[in-house]
Amino acid sequence: MDTNPETFESVIAGPQGSGLAPSDGPLLLSLRGISKSFGAVQALRHVDLDVPAGQVTAIIGDNGAGKSTLIKTISGIWAQSSGQILWKGQEVHIHTPRDASNLGIATVYQDLSLCDNLDIVQNMYLGRETTKKGLLNEIEMEIATRKTLSDLSVSTVKSVRQLVGSLSGGQRQAVAVARAVMRESELVILDEPTAALGVSQTAQVLELIHTLKSHGLAVIVISHNLSDVFAVADRIAVMYLGTLVHEGPISQYDTASAVELITTGRSSRVPNTVATSV
Repeated sequence: MDTNPETFESVIAGPQGSGLAPSDGPLLLSLRGISKSFGAVQALRHVDLDVPAGQVTAIIGDNGAGKSTLIKTISGIWAQSSGQILWKGQEVHIHTPRDASNLGIATVYQDLSLCDNLDIVQNMYLGRETTKKGLLNEIEMEIATRKTLSDLSVSTVKSVRQLVGSLSGGQRQAVAVARAVMRESELVILDEPTAALGVSQTAQVLELIHTLKSHGLAVIVISHNLSDVFAVADRIAVMYLGTLVHEGPISQYDTASAVELITTGRSSRVPNTVATSV
């Protein structure tokens, strides 16, 4: 794929679709009846999920609810056992992370997958370095890195030649997201992006999510922190024991109803909760 960072400024559009709750934007990603089993263990049960373009969708749930299995299925770590994945209204088959990347899906896992002994530029281009006459084109990579960080309003990094090991947690998260954006991502999946961060670093990451949205990218956030979820999300999808029990706009929920859904799989505070068989 072309690694020109300017392409990340384009606004994404896709066909309308249906789901558990109507989305108020064109759909980028739709899951229909996604199930995943590992032997006798049923990790996902008939999950339907809509991810609109240009919106932040938060997937919440307790440990073991199926959140990680779901995003790894979307990201190509493993294939679903049954069900359909639709990308811009067309069925796609995602067998590997490269398949997901080629579509425009980037996942930033909790460990970030950064190399502490390399600087920011080297991390941004690791494995896909640009060359000129057989040599690394350091100037081009440095300029592109600066531009991408600037587009994401990352202003706390002193130099793009800083070792990543010297960065704060919030800065490291920003570098990982910027690397994803440079790969022409249209959907960025963030796995627990504020875990173990301080107050100021968390604020930086939440602002980064707002910036991604403002540039027209869709974002999926996996988080246990409901304060962060209500600060950035446009939509919420609640997982309970492998089932997506409720999905809808953030306005349908408050903290109490979200906690109810997470812990019991149902809530009298929100309409049309999906019945669970567990």
